[in-house]
Amino acid sequence: MRIIVYGAGGVGGVIGAQLFRHDRDVLLIARGEHLQAIQDTGLRYETPDGGWTLPVPAVGHPREIEFRPDDVVIMTMKTQHTIGALQDLRAAAGDGLPIVCCQNSVSNEEMALRRFARVYAMLVYLPAVSLEPGLVLSHAATTKGVLDAGCYPSGIDALITDVTGVLDSSGFTARPTADAMRWKYGKLVRNLGNAVQALCRTDEASKPALRDLRQRLNAEAEACFTAAGIAWTSREEEEARRAGHMSQAEIAGRPRGGGSTWQSIMRGTGNVEVDYLNGEIARLGRLHNVPVPANAVLQRLVTDLAHNRGTAQSMAVEEVLAMIDAAR
Repeated sequence: MRIIVYGAGGVGGVIGAQLFRHDRDVLLIARGEHLQAIQDTGLRYETPDGGWTLPVPAVGHPREIEFRPDDVVIMTMKTQHTIGALQDLRAAAGDGLPIVCCQNSVSNEEMALRRFARVYAMLVYLPAVSLEPGLVLSHAATTKGVLDAGCYPSGIDALITDVTGVLDSSGFTARPTADAMRWKYGKLVRNLGNAVQALCRTDEASKPALRDLRQRLNAEAEACFTAAGIAWTSREEEEARRAGHMSQAEIAGRPRGGGSTWQSIMRGTGNVEVDYLNGEIARLGRLHNVPVPANAVLQRLVTDLAHNRGTAQSMAVEEVLAMIDAAR
């Protein structure tokens, strides 16, 4: 089996690095200065246990790949880039490739199923940072991440059992999971706080208000899921799954920073994933007549912050809460 990791940022870079270090057949699809750095000097991969410069093979576009019958594609780009990537992939390889959506949000799998016959959903808990070309960081102290997966919309087959087996033996914990989408909806609730981390100042005095804001976001999501008849995992289930696997440690001179949305703001990309995180709750609220002012306001504010290439964590949480109260 050759694993093609499409999107070599934080999550994709760590997956590719771990597979390469465990002598797996892996190929990265990257872009821009990051791709150039990997091709010129290798992928620099740093963890609490040490750092390595890895000559992982990388290309800039699916059309550069000579596809093989044993290829599996793991999608790791942010959701706003998924449709373009899928279209490029189908144009280069046809619609028979197995597609594994190792991404936040719950929208990627449906996008993929419109274009490919075999689609898999993968839960991803993986602390990674990618802010500099050619460099990815994993602050995981033990297991590098949780990567459970199953068929979309449900079930398990031989292929996803093999894929999770390869990942499980390459420094991750990965299990074939028949209800992977239930786990991804549970993860979506936790990811609603990504917008808060990117937008709001996080001083000690703000902690109670930040907690209030996150609770409002989560309550709206759970009300929407209930109205829509969507099953999701509880925080207790998720904590039990991560127990013993997801501890973090420092990398000398490399602070953890923030999650994926914060990283997009810091890199000044001009776009973020919020339309598919908080925006998913806004969509469900509108469909099922559930009020969602907190998620709708956060979606708008973070979209504007990214579009204007503003400064991360530059807004007072009290101001955000006031806007939500006004929207109600």
